[in-house]
Amino acid sequence: MRLRVDLLPHGTYPDVVVVIDVLRATTTAITYLERGADALLLTATPDVALNLRTEGSPYLLGGERGGLPIPGFDFGNSPVEAAGQNFTGKTVVMNTTNGTGAAHIAAQTGKHIFLAALTNAHAAARRARATATEEIAIVCAGTDEHVGLEDVYAAGVLAEYLLAMGEFTIDDGARIALTVRRNCGNPLEALGSSGHGQHLNRLGLGEDVRAAAGLSTSTIVPTLNRDSAPEGTLKFTAG
Repeated sequence: MRLRVDLLPHGTYPDVVVVIDVLRATTTAITYLERGADALLLTATPDVALNLRTEGSPYLLGGERGGLPIPGFDFGNSPVEAAGQNFTGKTVVMNTTNGTGAAHIAAQTGKHIFLAALTNAHAAARRARATATEEIAIVCAGTDEHVGLEDVYAAGVLAEYLLAMGEFTIDDGARIALTVRRNCGNPLEALGSSGHGQHLNRLGLGEDVRAAAGLSTSTIVPTLNRDSAPEGTLKFTAG
């Protein structure tokens, strides 16, 4: 079994793909499902999300650009904000600067797509190991097409869990992620010292950084469901 870590998404995934955008899209996605959402629809652009908002639409919109809520959306991209809401019976449409795009790249070729963060790291690793037949690719969303320390750290956490489950052939990306995991202290130190973590703190969103640093607090693994999704969206449900 192969284990690879892509420090940025680039496609060509033959089997299982685990997408990470720990600050904050995948952390928030997990929270929406924890708070009762039936499904998440990840769009490639904000316009696709906004076009789903018709009169009588059952959808709620959540997303951000540059860390700030998108005009016309109901919510930003905040796990703390999401944790304070009840989404029972709702479908949340998400579009973010980095994470939703990374999921779309992964879904072009991957057979099985999961969303992971630190908050569901154990559960995501177990699901990936149980599903994969030839390869697990952990894909870091990054920030504005640059490598993000927080995503690489989280990838190292997942890689560590996976290696404890069995034998893998690992690539240099996995070696880098494991090195970062072992040398960057605890999760809050790693996330808080990252460039994007510092940016969110400057925006007054430090509570989101602290929430995203919670390790294995959830057993929910957002899982791509390829059935009956509106055009231009990826449908994820709780797994």
